Amino acid sequence: MTNSAAGTVRSARVALVGDRSPGVVSHTRIPLLLDALAERDRLVLDAYWIPSEDAVAEDAVHGFDAVWVVPGSPYRSEAGVLAAIRTARTQGIPFLGTCAGFQHALLEYARNVCGLTRAAHAESDPGAEDPLIEPLSCSLVGHEGTVLVEPGSLAQSVLGSERTVERYFCAYGPSRRLDPLRAHGLRFSGHDEDGHVRIAELPGHPFFLASLFQPELAGDGSRPHPMVRALARAAVAHAARREGQPV
Repeated sequence: MTNSAAGTVRSARVALVGDRSPGVVSHTRIPLLLDALAERDRLVLDAYWIPSEDAVAEDAVHGFDAVWVVPGSPYRSEAGVLAAIRTARTQGIPFLGTCAGFQHALLEYARNVCGLTRAAHAESDPGAEDPLIEPLSCSLVGHEGTVLVEPGSLAQSVLGSERTVERYFCAYGPSRRLDPLRAHGLRFSGHDEDGHVRIAELPGHPFFLASLFQPELAGDGSRPHPMVRALARAAVAHAARREGQPV
């Protein structure tokens, strides 16, 4: 944490987990969002891209103040992405999962918390007997839609509203086998107007939020989406606690 004429600048280290590609629009937006966070909110995120294969290592995201699992599936290593999510979940590291990050957050929870060891993602395992993440009946590639947010949820406090319009770029999502996840504590706090799950969060965790939509695509990148800003704030709070500073 440093001081400047413009005010206090707070910093944190964030792991961007995914297979970086100039062909994925959300990836190209992230540097703009990081710059905007620093300029507009005085929140400086020292971001490191961690390819999915590297995320398999046990210490891949240790020491980071936040883990952001970014879009871009199928990942080169599903195991690496799931390992990073598990570390963030079990060690209380602020977590944001967007699009495929949302899908894999549910998959990790199903396998490691609910005991659904055969739960699968149909994109990476099209022959799976138990696909938790299935092809959507109507692809959301290039789609914009309304999300209804539960009052009293983390998502509602972050978004400041019980209704939001968001952009998607996906063809897979969850539609069944969600009751065991609910029974084991995962909260589905955002749904589309047809009742399909679009946001998940984990009560009791310092910050664990995932969305099927891509907040990276909101606007032109000059104003970070509230979810991105909330992750940054959670990260700097985590850094302050780790360093023994006032939050």
